[in-house]
This record gives sequence, structure tokens and C-alpha cells, in this order.
Amino acid sequence: MTNKLLWSSKSSNTLIDDFIKKISNYTSTNNYHKIHEWSIQHKDQFWDAIWDFTKIIGNKKGAVLKNSDDFINSVFFENCELNFTENNLLKNDESDAIIYYSEQKQTKRYSWKKLKEYTFKLSYYFKNKGIKSHDRIVGVLPNVPETVIAFLATAQIGAIWSSCSADFGPKAIIDRFKQIEPKILFVTDKYYYNNKLINTLKHVPTILKEIPSIKEVIVVPYSEKKQEIKFNYVEWKKIFLTNNLYDKFLKFPFNHPLYILYSSGTTDVPKCIVHGAGGTLLQHKKEHQLHLNIKKDDKVFYFTTCGWMMWNWLISNLASQATIILYDGSPFIPKIDHLFEIAEKEKINFFGTGAKYLDFLKQKKTNIKNNFNLSHLKTIASTGSPLMHETFEYVYKQIKSDVHLASISGGTDLVSCFILGNPMMPVYSGEIQCAGLGMDVDIYDENSNSLIDKKGELVCKTPFPSKPLYFWNDPGNNKYSKAYFEKYPNVWHHGDYCKKTLNNGYIIYGRSDATLNSGGVRIGTAELYRVVENIDEINECVAVEHQLSNDTEVILFVKMQDKFTFNDYVEKNIKKEIKLNLSPKHVPSKIFAIKDIPKTKSNKIVELTIKKIINGESVRNLNVLSNPDCLKEYQDIYKTLN
Repeated sequence: MTNKLLWSSKSSNTLIDDFIKKISNYTSTNNYHKIHEWSIQHKDQFWDAIWDFTKIIGNKKGAVLKNSDDFINSVFFENCELNFTENNLLKNDESDAIIYYSEQKQTKRYSWKKLKEYTFKLSYYFKNKGIKSHDRIVGVLPNVPETVIAFLATAQIGAIWSSCSADFGPKAIIDRFKQIEPKILFVTDKYYYNNKLINTLKHVPTILKEIPSIKEVIVVPYSEKKQEIKFNYVEWKKIFLTNNLYDKFLKFPFNHPLYILYSSGTTDVPKCIVHGAGGTLLQHKKEHQLHLNIKKDDKVFYFTTCGWMMWNWLISNLASQATIILYDGSPFIPKIDHLFEIAEKEKINFFGTGAKYLDFLKQKKTNIKNNFNLSHLKTIASTGSPLMHETFEYVYKQIKSDVHLASISGGTDLVSCFILGNPMMPVYSGEIQCAGLGMDVDIYDENSNSLIDKKGELVCKTPFPSKPLYFWNDPGNNKYSKAYFEKYPNVWHHGDYCKKTLNNGYIIYGRSDATLNSGGVRIGTAELYRVVENIDEINECVAVEHQLSNDTEVILFVKMQDKFTFNDYVEKNIKKEIKLNLSPKHVPSKIFAIKDIPKTKSNKIVELTIKKIINGESVRNLNVLSNPDCLKEYQDIYKTLN
């Protein structure tokens, strides 16, 4: 069955159209799928063309790709050099580079000239403190302009940046930063979320005790109101009183480390994933410009925290000379549609958010299009979890009918996307439009056979520039290899349960490690949630597989809407709707009402954590969760099952 057509491009004035014209010497077709085929069969030509088309500033020479047959040890642009920060500070005028809003109605604007000046002053400070290439600088910060400046200054001198969201607890921070031994810590004094003031500084003495490599703490004020600080620190503002600037852009190797991101698993200490400057820049500019049509002077917004890779993805839009819009706090404060109020006021061209945010607006029947003028909005992007069919249709009915809705999917591991949007292709309900150019994506069964219109494992068969350089403290790449190549040798196994449609689009059914097995049939959690969360009484749900002595069963947990209670009628209706819309095999063996569902700080449901609890396994690293207290309810349910 073909999914419903929701949108078709009416313009040929896109950057991907311009790119197709530029590569006419290599391929004369304008068919996207044939161009994609060329991009993976001729990676050297393709990535060289991306460098030129997106106007990377650097020294390009030598081979584009070496060791292409060895995924981990492949090397892109080995002999090339660039400076990541230089590529993000190409403008130097009084127009806006950064616009910032908070739930507390704070606003800030940084012009390109001011952003460059502040970056240069902080770089000078780093150099004066003896910070060298490859040294680590870290931040526990909200999504504010100062965080962007700290990152750009770090990258300018070849040091390595890493950050956690300000809402991380001390153990989560220590588990991450202790591994990489940073020299400087940036921390905010406080932040607000959902109208609650949270003091961040109280964690600092514990962090300093556990991470002795930190020699200096720089405190970034959230507001003008000062508070007592009981440890040695440097005040952010004092750094910028000087007129001294470090305005040099030394070139570093293409594969010089840029930042360290972290796996968000709950089973062990997070793995430290090191990403390279050149690969990240090249991949991001390709995605921004070709797949999402982000142009010079566009205004780009993504709702994110500094602990999610989408923050890194957002910041790189500066390299396309776009203005980035930052937001810190709850997206529903002071009102549910507050973010679209900002979109109207700032005439935002690109609006990005998590799928759960759009699902929530749909659930609350929020009519956006009648309340706001979104005539400037070209693209809405969604990621973080699968976007439901109904939410696709909600966007076009209640937000904007003539908008490119780009569901995108990738991850921290590649700090970019495998499958994403395309402004020259139609949007079908529930489908991600295409595989990214240069990304050799396929769907495999257990025996490495390619699948079409059948569910399987999302894989990438050949290397791409933004693959991790390495894992920190991973001699012999043992952790690296186990993370991605254990299931299919030399083929990247991403861990998403997915289907390639007859439209050449993709549907994500959830994480494959959380896939349910009912009567020998693999069931993606996303398809189950789609049905259940469409029931009026249900707010959210999560399903896991419970191991029996000689079999398995599916258990469904439901969080009720306010003013509704779980009873026999609700339970029977859930089972009826699942059976009617999916199949009898999809019907769970047991259904429990719960008060809350555990999620990461970036609002991702952690099915695997619940699965471990329900099967009597231990769970570690709970500090990655935003609401770990809710796990006790699942532990109590486990006792009733066994």
C-alpha cells in the first residue's frame, strides 16, 4: 500500500538543483535516485564536488578517500587542512549571527562582527592559559550564545570541545568528562526549566574533586543577578574586557578531532565518540544546503539542548552563513505554542524539533496556522523518534500546508543523518524521503540480504566522512568495532528497525534492540505506539519484551491522560484497536497503567532500560535519565510478574 501524498515541490530554485547542474560533467541525470547511486559508487568525485559546491575554506590536495574497503580505517581527505571556526565565521557585519530566547523572556542578539570578536578574545585567553591543540575544554551549559562562543574558540585553536546539558546531574557529568581529562570547565550559575530555578554551581565542588585535570572554572551567568560562589573561578565577562585578540586561523588536518559526544546508553559508562572537524563540516553543509535547502541569511531554529547532537548540527549552520536561533527552557512556557510565536516574530525559515513535540501539539489539537503568520517558513524538520503518520498529516492540516516536512534520522554516532529530507522530492505520510547523498544505506535481514518493502536492520555498507575518528581510550578500536560492526562485518549496523518503501522512502519502527517478538513476528515499537497513542484516554505508552521460561510475551505500559483512569473498558479498547489496526499478533499479553515513562535528557524513551528491569537485569548509569525515580514503579511490576 502506498502512503498518502502530502506535499510536492513546486520550485526548482533549490540548492540541490544548483548542485545537479554543477555535477553535469559526472552525471547528466536529474533523477535523485540515480544521482544518489553515483554518489556512493564514485565517492571521490562526489565528496570532492561537495567540498567545492559548499565552498569549504581550506587546503584541498591529494586523494579524497584511502582504504575505502576498510570501514574503520578508511580516511577521507588525508592530506587536506582547514580550520573549523574559520568556516563558521565567514561574515563580519552587523547582521544577526545568533538570536537567543529563553522561557524567562530573555533575549540576546550577536552580530557576526560581535560573534567573531568574542570568539577571538576567548581564543586569546585560551592561548594565554597554555591551552594547546588536542587539549580538552568542556561545558555544563544551557543553550545560550556563550556556549557557541566557547565551542568556536576551542575549535579555533585546535582544542577539543565537549558539553553536557545544564540539567545533567553530577554523576552523569563526571562519568563523561572524567574519561577525557579536560583542563577547563565552563559552567552556568543557574538555569530555568518550566519556571523552576535550578542552581548548577552546587555540583561543581564534587566535579572538581573527581576530575583533578580541571585547572580552571569559568562561570557563565544566566542572568544579571549574582550569587555567592564558594570555589575559585573566573567570571565570564572579565575575559572580554581586554582588547587582545587571537585572530589567526591555523589550519589543522581534515581529520583533526573537533568534539567528543557520548553514547546515551544506560547499561554502562557512556562511550566517548570523537568526531573530526573536516568530516563534520562537510557532512553538515551537505545536509543543510542540499537536503534541507538552507541558504545564506536564512534563519534556522532547532529545539535542542547542549547534550544532544542536534545542538552541534544547529551550530554548523553558521558555515552556510545562516542565522541560528537558540532557545533555552521548556518549549511550552509561557504557552504551548510559544515556539511558533518566535517563528513568526523572527520570520524563521527552518523550524526543527523532536517528533514528541509535534505529537504533543497534535494530541492537544493545537491549531497553529490560524494563529500565526508562517509565510517565511520553508521547512519543518523532525527527529529524535519516529514521526507518526497522523502527525505528518497534522503538520499539513494545522501548521502549514505548503511546507517541506523533513523527517530525519541518524544519530550521535555520525553527528548527522543516514536518511532525511529532500526539497525536490514528494513527502508521503509516515515516510522519510530518501537516503542521504554519499550514504550507502540499505535494509538487511539477519543473513545480510537486502530488503525492499520489508522490515529489517538499517545499515550503511561503505564509509562516510563523519564516521567517528575513534572512541576515546579504545586501543585497537575494540569498542568501536563492537559498537557498529559486530552484527555485519565491515558494514555499519545502526540499530534501527526500518523498511524501505516502494516510494524509495524509509519508515523507522524504533530501535532494533527494543524490537518485540510476538509468535515469531518482529514488531517495531513505533507502529504499536502509533495506534495506542491515538486512543483518546492514552497520553503515552511504551512496550517491551518479557522473557518467559520457554517463550516471550509483550507487555504494554500506558500513561493515561489527565482526568482518565485505567479500567477494563480502556484495556479492552486498547487491545481491540491494536488488533483492528495491526494484527492479533500485535496485541500485548499484559497491559499496566503507569505514572510516568523513563526518558533521556533529550526526551527519548528508553525501552531498553524498562526491558532490563522487567527481565530482572541490572541497570547502570541512570543519570542519563531525566526522571529516574519513575523506575521504581517498573521494579514493583517486575515483582508481580515473577
